[in-house]
Amino acid sequence: MTDALENLRQHLSDELGATLRTARLDRGELTVELSREGFSAACLLLRDDASCAFDLLVDVCGVDYSAYGEGLREGPRFAVVYHLLSLKHRQRLRVRIFADDDLPIVPSVVQVWAAANWFEREAFDLYGILFDGHPDLRRILTDYGFVGHPFRKDFPLVGTVEMRYDADQGRVVYEPTRTEERVVVPRIIREAGEGRYNARNQ
Repeated sequence: MTDALENLRQHLSDELGATLRTARLDRGELTVELSREGFSAACLLLRDDASCAFDLLVDVCGVDYSAYGEGLREGPRFAVVYHLLSLKHRQRLRVRIFADDDLPIVPSVVQVWAAANWFEREAFDLYGILFDGHPDLRRILTDYGFVGHPFRKDFPLVGTVEMRYDADQGRVVYEPTRTEERVVVPRIIREAGEGRYNARNQ
């Protein structure tokens, strides 16, 4: 399998040229990073080229790299990751494209893989990433009046507004939340202190 992925990496390098920014083979998986220039054409090649034949889009997800790993990561904050499967070659491919921090926009792939439709709406809803060319880009998980994008790492853990249906008014109303802010650190760590907790469990 590693040889086949290495051959695929070389083929993509030859075919995509400058559109292919990086191609990394790690732990039996190939991840390619594509630039926005030429991205749509590259997706068509991934689907239609006989050596690729990635005819199945398995998943699309947004990523917020603003606080990644041990500390702040250098480079763009938002990315979109596509997981592709070639039934013909029995190979998987991870494709990543980065977006600008201020206005994160990437081309939609709905015209290439129709299954991307709701996945892209989810990434828009939860991360605020816009998909240029999407036929119906609107929220899919949160309410239409929801403010913000809850999977962004700077989104507050405790909300300030709650919504409910008011039968008297015949509509959804928004009110300040009635819940108290809670501490999310486990009680055993809060009460014992981290040093004592670690010593007790060694």
